[in-house]
Amino acid sequence: MQIKLFTVPIGDNGEAVDEMNRFLRGNKILQVDSQLVNLDRDAFWTFCIRYIEKGAQTAGADRVKVDYRYVLDEATFAKFSKLRELRKKVAAEEGLPAYAVFTDEELAGLAKLDVISRKTMLSVKGIGDKKVERFGKYFIQKTEKDETTGTPDRENS
Repeated sequence: MQIKLFTVPIGDNGEAVDEMNRFLRGNKILQVDSQLVNLDRDAFWTFCIRYIEKGAQTAGADRVKVDYRYVLDEATFAKFSKLRELRKKVAAEEGLPAYAVFTDEELAGLAKLDVISRKTMLSVKGIGDKKVERFGKYFIQKTEKDETTGTPDRENS
């Protein structure tokens, strides 16, 4: 992850904004923080941009690692952390490396879901029928109850 700072004067003729927009389009943006600064008669916006270069290698020892604390909001990151713990247990049980169960990117996608079900899991990039069939039972939330017995309804998952 890298950081770039931009300053855009309030009376900008568009050049500073155009430069920043070109940069944003050319990189994978992880987080943008902005602040309006007012100094005497000078006012400007400052932008702190956390990013990964689009051309950065993503495999092997040069792999760029995303820090999901910066990418996800606090509640989603808490859910992501719980899913990561569950993934570790599933991987140990299945005798697989954790990334073979779900990658961090896939877990982040699951953490963003309101409810984890078979259908919603399939909406996450990288998760297909085979992964849902093999690992879904560990991650799918059983929220519906069978009305007669009060037990989780596994048919609707």
